[in-house]
Amino acid sequence: MTESWATFGADLHLDLSAGRGLRAGLTEALREAVRSGRLAPGTRLPSSRSLAADLGIARNTVAEAYAELVAEGWLTARQGSGTRVAERARPRRSAAAAARVRPPARRGPAYSLLAGSPDLGGFPRAAWLSAARRALTDAPNEAFGYGLDARGRAELREALAGYLARARGVYADPDRIVLCSGFVHALSLLARVLRARRVREVAVEGYSLDVHRDLLTRAGLRTAPLTVDGSGACTPELSSGEAGAVLLTPAHQFPTGVALTASRRAAAVNWARTTGGLILEDDYDGEFRYDRQQVGALQGLDPDRVVYLGTASKSLAPGLRMGWMVVPPGLLEEVLAAKGRFDWASSALDQLTLAEFIRSGAYDRHVRGMRLRYRRRRDELLAAVAGRVAVSGIAAGLHALLDLPAGTQDAVLRAAAWHDLALETLSRYAHPDAPAPPREALVVGYGTPPTSAWSATLAALSATLP
Repeated sequence: MTESWATFGADLHLDLSAGRGLRAGLTEALREAVRSGRLAPGTRLPSSRSLAADLGIARNTVAEAYAELVAEGWLTARQGSGTRVAERARPRRSAAAAARVRPPARRGPAYSLLAGSPDLGGFPRAAWLSAARRALTDAPNEAFGYGLDARGRAELREALAGYLARARGVYADPDRIVLCSGFVHALSLLARVLRARRVREVAVEGYSLDVHRDLLTRAGLRTAPLTVDGSGACTPELSSGEAGAVLLTPAHQFPTGVALTASRRAAAVNWARTTGGLILEDDYDGEFRYDRQQVGALQGLDPDRVVYLGTASKSLAPGLRMGWMVVPPGLLEEVLAAKGRFDWASSALDQLTLAEFIRSGAYDRHVRGMRLRYRRRRDELLAAVAGRVAVSGIAAGLHALLDLPAGTQDAVLRAAAWHDLALETLSRYAHPDAPAPPREALVVGYGTPPTSAWSATLAALSATLP
């Protein structure tokens, strides 16, 4: 019991004024901490015994300082409640000072159909919490360390290997899976590897995310666009270019929504085998298919030439910051060297939770449930725009492409702004060096709106279209 004082109360930093008596210095230090707002109203102070032990002074000195500040109104003391900062001691700020610290009001559009996000309200909170409890209970002590394996937790890599083989047709050895904090993190690591290999150019789809193109450019790599048509990216163009790698979304081209045909898949793999090139496969929403058979991962055709990249951003939530790469054997050491000696990227506990979530079957149940929800939304979107615009890219994913009558795109965007609806056009995703002018079309992300706003968002879209 001689050391029991160490567990009493909260830590309190006080700068005792030099050249003053202990009691006077302590009293002034406490007074200034309250006056400046560093000790907020209602804050419970340590007991006199605990604070005296922390400061190495007599308990009576602390008790006398507390009593003086209570008498002045800075503190309050009640039996059973301890000593607290008085409510009326809240520091006052001038109107000018309050205006300086108040964050500016930010309000986006009332409705959003921007692509790229799932319905965040669909996150399986209860099931995730149950998995987290089981994972935390079973976690070995070393899981709370720094993470000595740069690939990430073995439990998650093993769970992913089984799931990806079963659901996506990926050849996934757990030893060749590298966990990361999302697609952008994975792509940044691969960009460093490509630069180290003296690759100068990466082919990308003519319609693609500028965020990904910009990342490659900042890494010192040129990006060359491939034509995108109804068969996906025109991969035969690779043989006439100078690219040493290509970034593709073969299962569901973003943003046009088409699947890469078998002949173009074969052309990409043949190019990689012939030239020693590398295919980076972004399987960003592979779980969500509605009106067609599952399209397997391109990686299954040649695991030695394809880097498979996936995330939980669409299936669960982007806020998890959870992604993975299945890396060819000849590239693994270079990727790990780029990532570093330790796994700094993702929380080990989140990795263990996702592993348990997959192993228990909760991930499959969640995906099936969300697949039904998004299919209903897709069908309701089709009904809302029927007979007004042509719709494509609807057999899979969380977005659709709405082709507009020629010359109407600017008017539609003005109408969307009028109806407080956030929309993006296909031209927003066009590579600046793409030879053909972009189509007049809208990329509509029907996974984005919360369930409570879905009907109103559809009504705003219907009022916006010509």
